[in-house]
Amino acid sequence: MNTGIGAGNKAGSAAVEPAPCLEARNLTLHYSRNQRALNEIRLTIPRQRVTALIGPSGCGKTSLLRCFNRLNDLVDDCVITGRIKLEGKNIYSPKIDVTELRRRVGMVFQKPNPFPKSIYENVAFGLRIRGINSRRQLDEIVQESLTAAALWDEVKDRLHKSALELSGGQQQRLVIARTLAVEPEVLLLDESASVLDPISTLKIEELITELKKNYTIVIVTHNLQQAARVSDYTAFMYMGNMVEFDSTARIFTNPVKRQTEDYITGRYG
Repeated sequence: MNTGIGAGNKAGSAAVEPAPCLEARNLTLHYSRNQRALNEIRLTIPRQRVTALIGPSGCGKTSLLRCFNRLNDLVDDCVITGRIKLEGKNIYSPKIDVTELRRRVGMVFQKPNPFPKSIYENVAFGLRIRGINSRRQLDEIVQESLTAAALWDEVKDRLHKSALELSGGQQQRLVIARTLAVEPEVLLLDESASVLDPISTLKIEELITELKKNYTIVIVTHNLQQAARVSDYTAFMYMGNMVEFDSTARIFTNPVKRQTEDYITGRYG
């Protein structure tokens, strides 16, 4: 089972591997006593790369994604054992400030969820919570965040209009801008383009490629073509198990496990 960065690389390769950002070790999750969603997961997410989690519905992709910023803490009867480290520190330590963790590890969901506020106030929302109220500072960060999310040119003349007037693709990019405004280190994208039209999906994919210059990105996707297009590394999961993890090129062209090959080639899923 390949679970480390670049596990498929040949010995003696001169390629420099990226440093680890997130590391899961022996991670097991139960939603109830008899419902195990994740089984002894071992995975290393490299810094400033895009890692895709793929696998059939119900295999544990989203459950794993939600572990990275402890959203599963909000689920009744959820029991998690093992460790996840962010930049070397265990995020399940009792000393961890969970609010600060969720700032550092931002999450964008499948369906765009802009607040019923103006475009400007959507992006400024998290900043105001953090005590930033200087108009000049807010203006600067709002523009920077919308620019980073490839949305500024489309909305700069209507910042004070309702965010709900935007198209679905624009709303999703607005949510990404809102997440970027509070300066996360990691972006978790859970099927963030699955409900969008092809043009909007392409814009999100182009945005992901641009954002990895500054952020570590983990995506959950059912779209194998999308995983192949945008990710640097891919993890294939099945029934709560980490079957195989390697560079995306290796997973899609020369997987080690027969089960991975069967999924990639459409024999099941």
